[in-house]
Amino acid sequence: MSRIGRKPVAVPAGVTVTVDNNVVTVKGPKGTLTRTFHPHMHIELEGAELVVTRPDDEKENRSLHGLSRTLLANMIAGVTDGYKKELEVNGVGYRAAKQGQDLVMNLGFSHQVVVSEVEGITIEVPAPNKIVVSGIDKEKVGQFAAEIREKRPPEPYKGKGIRYVNEYVRRKEGKTGGKGKK
Repeated sequence: MSRIGRKPVAVPAGVTVTVDNNVVTVKGPKGTLTRTFHPHMHIELEGAELVVTRPDDEKENRSLHGLSRTLLANMIAGVTDGYKKELEVNGVGYRAAKQGQDLVMNLGFSHQVVVSEVEGITIEVPAPNKIVVSGIDKEKVGQFAAEIREKRPPEPYKGKGIRYVNEYVRRKEGKTGGKGKK
């Protein structure tokens, strides 16, 4: 048995879960999330806990067991606490600002890079070199933060670019001023 899949998911007070075949809807103080799970996974609400079971020990079902349980736990955590990713902008002249629903960044290009908020995601810019992406869907928050980071990933020589807070950027040594041809 999957160690993760075996654990029941606790449903806290203030969160309502409805299971209709393999469509699970979770409503909480921060919002509502709905997800369709694989038809082989059996999801049941037992009291204040969600239990995921699998029909047999086939490889596909074993892998889906833990995944389904983790996705359910992430949905419940999202509607109660929410998720957020913090990004840092490093570099001389590199900065970010919020203009209405858009994130406007100066990243050393000849033009400004503009990223618009999508539904379910909020962008905050508490400082010119800090971006906070937050929302209730863990997958959407992570994907949106990755798309922002992709606009100018950190480079290994000077460390300039957009990176996650606490991300380690492996640095390389630049060229040495060695002897040329005589």
